[in-house]
Amino acid sequence: MIADSMIVPECVYRPGSFTGLMTLYESNYIKLSQLISEFDSFPDAHERLAVSCSEEDCDLHLAVKRRRPYTTTLKLTYLFALDEPDACQGQSIPDPDLWVHIYHDARLVEARRPRVQLTSPMFAATTPAWSRELEWRWQDNMMLNKWLDYLVLRGHRFAAQRS
Repeated sequence: MIADSMIVPECVYRPGSFTGLMTLYESNYIKLSQLISEFDSFPDAHERLAVSCSEEDCDLHLAVKRRRPYTTTLKLTYLFALDEPDACQGQSIPDPDLWVHIYHDARLVEARRPRVQLTSPMFAATTPAWSRELEWRWQDNMMLNKWLDYLVLRGHRFAAQRS
């Protein structure tokens, strides 16, 4: 297993910086490759979920959403069943609901979650859309980085998929 302390950044960076974010993406790639073996064996895109079961954790669900020559987008989540009496049968809540972008040629992994856009002209004038983007990306990718450590420690693995 590769630990964070074994990852040597190729440059000096500050947390919260763009350079640091790229190093975090590199760490995410290394950790995701521990979770998924033979990733190229997964079908191009499908709605069927691959499931990793662990005795120490909830079932982990993975779905390939889009595959291109140099990138792949997948969804990684737990699915929690609704126990409410008025809920639809078999309905579940995905959480965390992360979309993970893999850049194969650069060996980087980026996590993204949709952002709620403020539509009020007053808010739009005071907060440009790009002003917090770096901070949001840091939050999402630090969360993914720590979650990947947790998943590997709990014994999750996705084996090769056969069509």
